[in-house]
Amino acid sequence: MREIFGKAFQPRKIIDNPTEENLRQRALEQGGAITQFGNLSVTTRVRHRMARLTEVIMDRPDPEDVALIHQVLDYLKGQEVIMLDRTMCATPGYQRSCRLYVTAEYARLPLMWGNTLFPPEGKEPDFVALTVPEWPEKRVLVFPERGLTLILGSDYKGENKKAMLRQVMYWAKKEGCLGVHAASKILRVYRGDRLRDFGFLLFGLSGTGKTSLSCHSHWLHPPETVVIRQDDVVILRPDGGALGTEDSFYIKTEGLEPDSQPLLYAAALSPRAILENVRVEPGTGRVDFFDTTLTSNGRAMVKRRDIAFTDNQIDLGRADFILFITRRHDILPPIVRLTPEWAAAAFMLGESVETSAGDPSEAGRSLRVVGTNPFIIGSYAEEGNMFLSILRRNPGIQCFILNTGHVGGTVRGQKITLKDSIKIMEMIARDRIEWQRDDFWGYEVPLEIPGVDLDRFEAKNYYSGEQLEQISMALKKERLSWLAQFPHLDQDIVTAIKP
Repeated sequence: MREIFGKAFQPRKIIDNPTEENLRQRALEQGGAITQFGNLSVTTRVRHRMARLTEVIMDRPDPEDVALIHQVLDYLKGQEVIMLDRTMCATPGYQRSCRLYVTAEYARLPLMWGNTLFPPEGKEPDFVALTVPEWPEKRVLVFPERGLTLILGSDYKGENKKAMLRQVMYWAKKEGCLGVHAASKILRVYRGDRLRDFGFLLFGLSGTGKTSLSCHSHWLHPPETVVIRQDDVVILRPDGGALGTEDSFYIKTEGLEPDSQPLLYAAALSPRAILENVRVEPGTGRVDFFDTTLTSNGRAMVKRRDIAFTDNQIDLGRADFILFITRRHDILPPIVRLTPEWAAAAFMLGESVETSAGDPSEAGRSLRVVGTNPFIIGSYAEEGNMFLSILRRNPGIQCFILNTGHVGGTVRGQKITLKDSIKIMEMIARDRIEWQRDDFWGYEVPLEIPGVDLDRFEAKNYYSGEQLEQISMALKKERLSWLAQFPHLDQDIVTAIKP
């Protein structure tokens, strides 16, 4: 990178691709600590993404932004900058070269980011992120056509991670694919007397259960098993295949313990893991995943190879089942099965709740994010139409909404537990769920799920008939109102939710 918008990029010194050992030593000298597990712990000033301060600029920025960029470049003339190159994706033809520049006082950022992707291949970068954490103003400027992201005022690793993923999803769309915010895994189970592999894609905002569900063994016994592939972003191809992007998982650590999340807990204890904004007792290095004094968005960067049930592949040959994870707390059953058109509607509705990963001050508030993907660049309707097209080209893909919240409210209602959701996914793969069409909604609801007591989730146990009608009508009106803002959306998608 020689210049940005007519201004030379000339830091005082560029530290060219330092080793991981060098970066780790720098991070320790800059305030990192060693935990009781022997891994590195770091604490940042900014502890979540700056979603509200992120601006996507498709054309040339306005004069004020150009002036800001030039001020940053003038500042960097007196600074040392670390340059690190990595590769995203592992499939030839889809691999993208990525380069991160970070001022040298923040070595923990290239250390963590470098562990996220694959080794470089010596190519010029397709995507570049320039990060100046000490800048007094907080801004993220995204230039998709240039493959450039400028991150100012944030020392949070997630901002750098998402900068590259945002760019690869935009690139994938131009290539006729769909970059989606989803995890991927395989369930290898018996259906009848035949052992078969079933690919799952799990859509969901950070903090809604996507990682907990994707990184779970389902308590299966050999020869039945799971194969965990990706945790965050995949490229969905027109043929239904899902290509991975990263070589690590960036997991939330709040309440992490071995009983409910044994695979993630074990990975977070690995010497290769890097803990971020997790409470570590000075002197002893004792880690407390239940202490949220620093933030409820504590994280661990863990390598894929430290998570049991991973292999040396990150791609999913085919997605057989797609689940949209949501956290509603009223009348939505734990699982519903969708038509392709309803699935595209679920993609567009993006029903979820705000989490500490996005905006801690709004955590728990209901919200809608198209594709449960806060990183879409360009037309939302185009992505919804592309998603429907992929489903129609691949009629064998089944889609569902998986509710990880409550039925009947958070006070007197019934919590849908991780154990419930894990069993539901298993029974989807085994084709053991008995379904019945709900004529009001136009999707199918479960009548029986082996291993799950559905009586606990009967909405009529918590609401009167009048209340059920009011909630249902209000929700349908709200959904249709949301979809109405996308005039170029395939009308079959809108029609699906008003049968």
